[in-house]
Amino acid sequence: MFSNMAASLIKTVTREQDPEKRTIVPGRIETTVPKAKELRPYVEKLVTLARKALPHVEKAAEFATTAAKRTPEYVNWRKSSNWQNWAKAMAPAVALRRRAFALLRDKEAVSVLFDKIGPMMKDRNGGYTRIVRLARVRQNDASPLAIIEFVVNDRDRKKQRTAPVVEQAAN
Repeated sequence: MFSNMAASLIKTVTREQDPEKRTIVPGRIETTVPKAKELRPYVEKLVTLARKALPHVEKAAEFATTAAKRTPEYVNWRKSSNWQNWAKAMAPAVALRRRAFALLRDKEAVSVLFDKIGPMMKDRNGGYTRIVRLARVRQNDASPLAIIEFVVNDRDRKKQRTAPVVEQAAN
């Protein structure tokens, strides 16, 4: 259940908000409070895996090629030492992706996690998610509802404020 909930939360990052419905907000899902509390460490560990892969991907970018597959340039790159260096640098990142896939079991969620969420959270040391309790309860069993969301979203970005320009009066 938690792998499905985590995959849903991760995949909402790429969804666009529909102005008519206002139900799908990127990076946010609604669930009960106990489920949200249990889901939080699960998702935070996944984001940590994605963050740990970033230095390896950046290191591998030095040796990567932009050539399309099955072109002579690509074939030459595969035979060169640059490919071996690229493969060595990418090995830890691939291992981290496999660990994340073992927990999520969703290829799309893993790619969103490593390609979008990991770079978004590279400057944070933890606390990637937040739980916000809602004032309403679920109708059928009166369970308290909550929203679990990623901390980095439009609401959390601090606006760049500039100091007002003070004009000096000429004497």
